[in-house]
Parts: sequence; C-alpha cells; structure tokens
Amino acid sequence: MSPAFLDQYLRCFGRGASEETPSDLIRFVVLDSETTGLDPRKDRLITIGAVGVVGGEILLDDVFDALLEVQYNSAAVTVHGVTRQESLQGITEPEALERFLGYLKDGVIVGHHIGHDVATLNAGYERYWGFSLRNRSLDTMELTLNLERDGAFQGNDSISEFSLDGLCNLFGVIPHDRHTASGDAFMTAQVFLRLLRLASRHGRSTLGKLLEPFEPPAS
Repeated sequence: MSPAFLDQYLRCFGRGASEETPSDLIRFVVLDSETTGLDPRKDRLITIGAVGVVGGEILLDDVFDALLEVQYNSAAVTVHGVTRQESLQGITEPEALERFLGYLKDGVIVGHHIGHDVATLNAGYERYWGFSLRNRSLDTMELTLNLERDGAFQGNDSISEFSLDGLCNLFGVIPHDRHTASGDAFMTAQVFLRLLRLASRHGRSTLGKLLEPFEPPAS
C-alpha cells in the first residue's frame, strides 16, 4: 500500500492542464537544488528551494525551502555555504522529499538546466518509494534558445553566455544569494518572468509552446 502523501500527490493529476492551456493559468514551480555532486544516483541533496509563479507574477507566499541533514562534504561549505553544524540541524532526505511533494502538487517544474534537479529528486523518490515525478518540466535554457530562434532578441547584443549568470546579466536581474537553492530559484523566477513576456509576444502563450523542445539546426 502506498503512503497517503503519495496518493494525495497522484490525485492532483486527475484534471491536469493540456498543451493548449494558456500559460497565465499554469502554476509554475521554479526550482533549484544544491547537491553533493553531479551524479544523481550517488550524490545527495543538500538544499531544495522553490517559488511559485502564476499569471506572470512571483508568489512570495508560495515558497519552499529545505535544508537537509547530510554528511560533511567540503563542497557544501565552499560552494553552497552550508556548514557541518547547519547540516546536522537539517531534516532527513525522506522528510524533505515528502514535504516537497506536498508543496509541488501538479505544478510545472521550471529551472535552468532543470534535468539534473529532476533526476536527483527522482533518484530519491525511487530510492524510498519506487516512483518518479509525474510533473512536466521546463528548462529556461531551452526556452531561451527557442526564443532566440524566434527572433525575440533582435536589436540586442547576441547572447554569448546561456548560463544563469549570463541570463541575469541580459535581463538586468541582480544576483542575490547566488549558489543557494532559494536564492537561485528566486533569480531563475525573475529571469523566467522576462522569458514569459517575450514568449507571449512570439506566439508561445500556451503550455505546449513553452515546453517545445529545442532542436539544434542540422549540421
């Protein structure tokens, strides 16, 4: 028998959004996670940060922030600013994953190079409960590349760097709490709002158009 929180999560998808649903009606969950390394199967979550975006607005009352209890790791200190003492006060990985599922519901996950975050979360959900997230996900990198192809950046200097820092610079987003999950999630949300406005002007105002994968030109 599956746990009650998982049944509740799965029930959220009974009347999900379609490809034609206007983007203004979608609850996007802008996500960032910090991990002990780059291998989702081997490494572990350090922090999870997320903020909701609906109707072209960042919802400051719709946020998630969790610090997990992890073994001491130098990367957690030097890059993510988490000390051993702080990590000892974190919550367990199963508790963090359960809480995040209750927060996420059927929201569309958004992030920069979001594949790593989703893979790390899924590794945890598979480890404890044998399932993977059902949520759609949107990579701001792919959306930016599609918009560049649409001509959305004409008149601006060509984009030379597609990192989160590069997009913050492009849109005038001031970095704050960089390399923390909650800080990076909020920065990504600000970039995402700019991308949504450009997308609406270039025929990408539905969920399906926003989620369209980027196809590199044939060589």
